[in-house]
Amino acid sequence: MAAAFYCLSLTPSLLPRAWWLQGIAAGVTAVLGYAVGAILQATTQGMVRRAGLLPSSGRRRWTQRVLAALAVGAVVVMTAWSVRWQGDVRRAVSMTPEVVWWQWALVPLVAALLALLLLGAARTVRLATRVVANAAGVHVPRPAAYAIGITLVALVGIGFAQGFLLNRVLGIVESAASLTDQGTTEGIVQPDLSTLSGSPHSAAAWDTLGAKGRDFIGEAARRADIEAFTGRSAKDPVRVYVGLRSADTLQERADLAVRELERTGGFARKVLAVMGTTGTGWINEQGSKPLEYMWGGDSALVAMQYSYLPSWVSALTEDEAADAGAALFDAVHDKWLTLPEESRPQLLVYGESLGSYAMENALGGSPAALTSKVDGALFVGPTYSNPLWNRVTDDRQPGSPQWRPVFDDGVSVRFAQVPADYAVPDTRWGRPRAVYLQNGSDPVVWWSPGLGFHEPDWLHTPRARDVSPAMRWYPLVTFWQVACDLAGAAEVPEGYGHRYGAMPTSAWAEITGPPDWTEADSDRLARRLTS
Repeated sequence: MAAAFYCLSLTPSLLPRAWWLQGIAAGVTAVLGYAVGAILQATTQGMVRRAGLLPSSGRRRWTQRVLAALAVGAVVVMTAWSVRWQGDVRRAVSMTPEVVWWQWALVPLVAALLALLLLGAARTVRLATRVVANAAGVHVPRPAAYAIGITLVALVGIGFAQGFLLNRVLGIVESAASLTDQGTTEGIVQPDLSTLSGSPHSAAAWDTLGAKGRDFIGEAARRADIEAFTGRSAKDPVRVYVGLRSADTLQERADLAVRELERTGGFARKVLAVMGTTGTGWINEQGSKPLEYMWGGDSALVAMQYSYLPSWVSALTEDEAADAGAALFDAVHDKWLTLPEESRPQLLVYGESLGSYAMENALGGSPAALTSKVDGALFVGPTYSNPLWNRVTDDRQPGSPQWRPVFDDGVSVRFAQVPADYAVPDTRWGRPRAVYLQNGSDPVVWWSPGLGFHEPDWLHTPRARDVSPAMRWYPLVTFWQVACDLAGAAEVPEGYGHRYGAMPTSAWAEITGPPDWTEADSDRLARRLTS
């Protein structure tokens, strides 16, 4: 079973894998197979013995040798064959199909070493359980003694993992991330413009914004660049950012963001976008700058940091993202509602990855909230935890695939991987509009705990154009394959995996483009922002 699971782990998944990553996936999967085999053996051995079907010791040794030879042969053959599969997956995401042979030959070695470590840990736990059970067996019946042993070892193990190991690891990661957050990217300098947070005019001091906040402010589009692109006069865009060090509490940071919008004149701009950040406070410039160019700088973007930790760690405590998104949006929305209706800016929301989760939670759990509270929404690479994404996807119209669902005839919500997808379905697209950008090969979108036990709809026919036709679903195995794909989600060309390139430009044009904005303008801006 270990060898069989190892071989299955080599089959194609969403993205090509580096040899060392494939080795990790194969090692973990092999141990899962070993566990399945051990359980099957434990449950059937007694029945076989009672039925008198247990073979002689000589026949058992012969059978074991044959199985061992078959297992080794299967490992060698499948490892070699998987090079071809990796080539197919690489072609599916527009990468060169070559795989370095000598590196791929190390996959079984890495898998074996990792499997031995995990198996050793499992047997240590089993030994501890037996020791406790034997000690308890002096006073209670054997079944009760084993129950006590299992319970006690499980409690100690979970307590150690959560209370000591996890907390220590998170503490180390957070300390390192906090130090990194105090740095400033080369070329990013404190602004002088009053329209930007962190300037001498701002209540959110430059050194409190965090590294990603300073990037967000320092990379704001310049009025001269906007004018050169549009050929018309422009304004200096408003960008507001509040870091973790800018105020003591979550609500104080949200209130500070509103005061910054008032100070900079953000509520008087034509568009106002509340932007969800990832774990470190990062915002993708491909999602923010298009609005500034489209609206000639007559725009305001506001965001707030809620963590020092990267998204893969912050995802363990998703409540932080949800609470921060709700606090910021509610504070901005409440102030926006007090403005005269005829002079309010268009209120938009944006989020990528964990940032989309934050903004969805801010809007509430109903799909109607996508258009009842805001004038437009753009979510890029949503996670499996996104509540509105799940509702809309689950309630999609029959016949529409999970990777490009049609919801409510596409009246207000549409999904896209390429610009042509905005026209699906071929029905009237009303306003306000919400767009989800999701690639068929993005493991951030498609990984979920249920993947270990249920075949996902996105693997059914028809498949997204960038999912290998050779990919199959296997219980437990596919879960770990796609989990490993997360590590390489950004190591592929734009338009695949978790890389969306300039797609937000065309999406914003569909959601909130000015009346005189054309498709040619979107193409030209996309080229400018990616050059």
